[in-house]
Order: sequence, then structure tokens, then C-alpha cells
Amino acid sequence: MPTEVRKAAVSLHTCLKMEPDVEHDDSRSESTCSTTQSKSRYYRATHHSGTGICGPTNITPNMRIFVNRSLHLEKIKFFGFDMDYTLAQYSNPEYEALQFRLIVDRLVVIGYPSQIKDFDYDPTFPIRGLWFDTIYGNLLKVDAYGNILVCCHGFKFLKTSEIYNLYPNKFIQHDESRIYILNTLFNLPEAYLLACLIDYFTNSTEYIPGKNGIKNGNIFMSYKSIFQDVRDAIDWVHMRGSLKDETVNNPGLYVNRDERLPMLFNRMHSVGKKTFLLTNSDYAYTAKIMSYLFDFPSEDKKDWKEYFDYILVDARKPVFFSGGTTLRQVDTETGALRIGIHVGPLTPGQVYSGGSSDVFTTLIGASGKDVLYVGDHIYGDILKSKKTRGWRTFLVVPELQREVHVWTNKCELFNRLQDLDVQLGDTYKEMDSSCKETPDISQLRTAIREVSHELDMSYGILGSTFRSGSRQTFFANQICHYADIYASTFLNLTYYPFSYMFRAPPMLMPHESTVEHEVENHEINEIEEEAIQEPLRRRSRLEHSESSVPHLFAETPNVVTHHHDTDDDEDTDKSAEN
Repeated sequence: MPTEVRKAAVSLHTCLKMEPDVEHDDSRSESTCSTTQSKSRYYRATHHSGTGICGPTNITPNMRIFVNRSLHLEKIKFFGFDMDYTLAQYSNPEYEALQFRLIVDRLVVIGYPSQIKDFDYDPTFPIRGLWFDTIYGNLLKVDAYGNILVCCHGFKFLKTSEIYNLYPNKFIQHDESRIYILNTLFNLPEAYLLACLIDYFTNSTEYIPGKNGIKNGNIFMSYKSIFQDVRDAIDWVHMRGSLKDETVNNPGLYVNRDERLPMLFNRMHSVGKKTFLLTNSDYAYTAKIMSYLFDFPSEDKKDWKEYFDYILVDARKPVFFSGGTTLRQVDTETGALRIGIHVGPLTPGQVYSGGSSDVFTTLIGASGKDVLYVGDHIYGDILKSKKTRGWRTFLVVPELQREVHVWTNKCELFNRLQDLDVQLGDTYKEMDSSCKETPDISQLRTAIREVSHELDMSYGILGSTFRSGSRQTFFANQICHYADIYASTFLNLTYYPFSYMFRAPPMLMPHESTVEHEVENHEINEIEEEAIQEPLRRRSRLEHSESSVPHLFAETPNVVTHHHDTDDDEDTDKSAEN
């Protein structure tokens, strides 16, 4: 393969793997990423960037909705929303710093050294999707299969040899009794606090660090017990502490409000869509936050509850998607639960507590794929609603703004990596299995590592949320598997008509993304021709046989039978009938 062709192929493959369906607007793409021009445009449908017939014409990357599985908004009848970090986008790093401070204060109350109050929250350190190993006290960034990409003990990043000593083959299985996955936005302060505590106890002269914990005199604290103390402190802060009071008393400081919110809900209702709120928060807190979010001057001043057809609080997700809890009605005047089990129907303007997905979907008459649920929790909101109910899913990923910024503004680093990949390929260009000499690629490997590190550091101390080098993280893999669509905010729905069809880009394998369509090979063509003709000759012989078998071979379908998109089932059936 010529060098320029290989470079274009490598560039395309990198872009496709970097982020499913991520691209820049055309003008920026041409000026900053010229190496991806010819081939990548073929695979990036114009309507994905908002430049198609029915899409917006001036959309920017941060206004985009990205697609893993095709989804037709016209077929969605119910739009469901989580509240925390979905409808209510908390202001960060201020809100994370507040949580961090309150958790530290609680730890000091239960006996932790007051010196830990000296720590200030650092938003550049934690990322979503980290694993905490409660045995060794390490924060791990892993890929989809448990291969360790980054390992840090406190603030110390372990070398490769040190990782191998603890984890054979740099691999660890997801054992729930050992591993805790920090996969929510609420986990970010927790991840940083765990690093602070481990680093403090490991390096303070008062304590003796060990493989599984730290010792002070005749007192031993395992890393698992430190982790459990932090978990208990977090639960206390959220359930009994002052976090909610601080938030509702200072909403302008901790909660982002956007005038597009009531506008979007009005537009949904104007085209006949139903909306519901499904949150784990209690009614009192929900009412205060939602009142603040929807409090905009308008001609038809409405109470926040009027923007929803159905409202469920105290849902206890992910339990809601399995057995669930008792469905009860909330007295909106007092916040108390009415006695007895609510058996339906669900009345607009009323608020309900608990319940289960089975009961809820039955009461509202939803079938599953006509529901699009929007949330920020990859497990509690997205994975469980997808696997247990078949709901369509929209994951809110605020980190995308930073990720896309690096993707677009550090393109020269991606290009340098691609150039190095091409140089590596050229090193072996004239070699085959008969060659005895081994080329020296040490300088190339060092250069690749250095550029990869520079790129990682562009995202933050622990690198990108979605990858390390060319490998996707566990969190990125979960997004690809369970989120049909995703964006930095659900408000990006504002820029798409409700008849819009989000079509997923092809998920190309390396043999598809790096091989030219235009390659001519007469020998292959002859083989393909023979592969076509031989079945035809065989069928001809069978057609003239006297067998009593009803069908001696399969007929080539003359209507659409292969379900390429998850939303085309009904259309396919209609096509087959015609």
C-alpha cells in the first residue's frame, strides 16, 4: 500500500476509533485535519454534523448529539428524564468542591486526622469510570476487558514493573467484592478524596504503609476500611448532612439554569410527546430544584409540574428497573406519602413515589422502544433501563465539552501519531518472513510513547475519560454498548426536529477502515465470480431433480430482511408486505 494511502487509512481508522460519530464542522476539519479529508467524509453522513436536509445548519460540536445506534425521534412517544446531573446540571468545580469539603468534615468528625482538611479539591485529577481496588488501595483506569491502562496509589503513578508485581499481566477482573466502579459524576469528589487519603497515610511519618493497609502503633486500617469509611461519609452527607440545604439555599452558585429548558418541554408537548420525571431524589428537594430550573418569565407562567405528564420521585434506581418498591402518591402540600398502594391511573400534576418499571410502563401504556430515557448514570439510568425494559437511551456526558475541545484543538498531536505509525509501517515495507535482520524501532517507540503522553496530559492528570492511547476505557465501552445516543447536555435536542432520524455511523473493523475500496485485483474478481456461479449451477441441478423435499435451498430475499437499524422493524414489515 502506498505511503499516502496508508496514512489516510491510518488516519481514518484512528478517527473512527477515537470517538464513534465525532467530527468537526466542515470548515474547521479542512483547516486542521487535512489528512482525514477524502476517506473520513465518506463515512460521516452530512446530517450527523447538522448540515443535512433536515438538520440545523450552524451546529457546533458542543451542540451535537452523537449516535451509537440509529434512533428515529418520530417513533419516540415518551421522553423520560433523570434530575440530578441531567435536568439539573450542577456547577462544577464549585459543586464538587462543596461535596469534597463536606465529606472531609464528616471523616474528621468520625475520627480521621484534622490534617486532611488541608486538602483542596482538584478537578483536574479525577475522571469517571475509574476502578478502586479496595485490596491494594489503587485507582485503576482500565480498558473494556480489565487490562490496566493507568494505576495510581494516592498521587503516585505506578511504573509498569510495579503494576506487574501487583497485577499479573497488568490485568484485573471485575470482582464486586473487591472493585468499586466510580462511574457517576457524584463519584468524582470521592475518587479524588480516596487518592488524598491513601497518599496521606502512605507518606505521613506517623503511619507505616503496607500492601493492604496502613498501621499506626497497634492500630491497623485496611484500604477496604478506609474506602468504606468514605462511602459511609458520602451517604451521610447526601442523606443526613447539609449538602441539599447548601444547594437549595444557593442555587445560583451550584445549579446551572438555562432558558432553553422550558422552551424544549413546550416544543415536545406541541408535537404530542409525553414527558416524565424519574428521579431518586425526594420530593422536597426535587420541588425546590425544579422550581428554580423552570422559573423564567413567560406569558403563560406555569408551575414546574405542568411541564411533565408523569412525575416519580424516590425511584431508587436501579432497583426501580428490577423488583422496584411500592408505588404511592405524594401529598404535594406536605410532602408526606399517602397511605395505601397507588394502582392507577397516573394523573398529570400529581407526584408519585417509588414504583417499578413494570408497573410504570403498564400504567402509561408504553411498550419499551417508544420510550427515550435521558440520564447521566451509565448503570442506574442507562444500562438497567436498556437491559431490563428495552428503553432507548440518551446518556448525558458533560465531559464531552472538554474531550471534543482537545480532539479539535490538539489535532497536530493526532497527526504526529499517525505520521509515526506510517514511519513504523515503512520500516518493514521491504521485508517479509525471509528476512533475518531485526530493524531498530526503539526511537520510534519512544516517540510514540512521548506523543501519546503529551496527548493524554492535554485532557488532565489521568488523561481522557474515554481512552488511553489507542485503547478505549471501560467507561467508553459501556457508552458504546448501552447509550443509543449521547451528548454533553440533553438540551442539544433543541437543535433537532422531533421527526429527526439519528443514523449511526458504520462501526468499521480494521480490515474495513484500512483497505481501499478502489483496489483492483483480477484474481480476487475471478474467485468472486466463481463463488457466485457455482451456487447457481447447483440450484439449477436441484430444480430439475425429483426430490420430495419442500425446499432444497434458500432463496435470495427480494425484499429487505436484514435489520440494519433498531428502529426500522415496522418499516421493514410494511416493505415485505408490498
